[in-house]
Amino acid sequence: MPVFVKRLQFPLLVIILFIGTVAKAQENTPMYEDRTFYGGLILGANLTQIDGDNFAGYTRKGLNAGGIVFFKMDEHIAASIEVLISQKGSVSKSPQLLAAGYYITKYGADLTYGEIPVMINYYDDHKNHFGGGLSYSRLGSSNEYISTNPPPTTPFKQEDYPFKKSDFNLLLGGNLHLYKGFFLNLRFQYSLISIRNTVPNITRGAQFNNLWTIRLMYLFL
Repeated sequence: MPVFVKRLQFPLLVIILFIGTVAKAQENTPMYEDRTFYGGLILGANLTQIDGDNFAGYTRKGLNAGGIVFFKMDEHIAASIEVLISQKGSVSKSPQLLAAGYYITKYGADLTYGEIPVMINYYDDHKNHFGGGLSYSRLGSSNEYISTNPPPTTPFKQEDYPFKKSDFNLLLGGNLHLYKGFFLNLRFQYSLISIRNTVPNITRGAQFNNLWTIRLMYLFL
């Protein structure tokens, strides 16, 4: 089984359990029977890491905010499109010894994207929904800092190894209906192509955005 597929197995299981825990406890309310389009606002946080650097863990926290529009396609199926500000990146929590013979004592990468996710969602009879899709992100700003001991012979310059301007992601997500127009959203996403190629003596290989998102969504019903 491909490594990428294996990485999606656990997030998919978490999202299914996330939806299933409360579905039976909610009222039976059909999904917006008289509406074709409906929209809302989103505010939450990304918990992110960059696969391919020398640090593990979803240690970088960032903003995830914007708007969403749903298009009802069938009784239980709706497409959605979002326009978001999404902050991603990585930050170190402990020194890391590299093969080059020095420690990275401090590292961080702060990436801010404009992002457009498109998803197909399945609704149950309680307004809970889950789905999958793709997103396109455009890098608006990036800031990277690194400290090593001892200092490298050739100082690292971010401009010599820029992050790519475009990021394409696979998305898996679920929404729990809380009250009236309020939903709690959990989402996993992963870069389909690398956001930067290998940086000699700094990264383990090509780099990929890897993140969980927790958000509150309000739909105008």
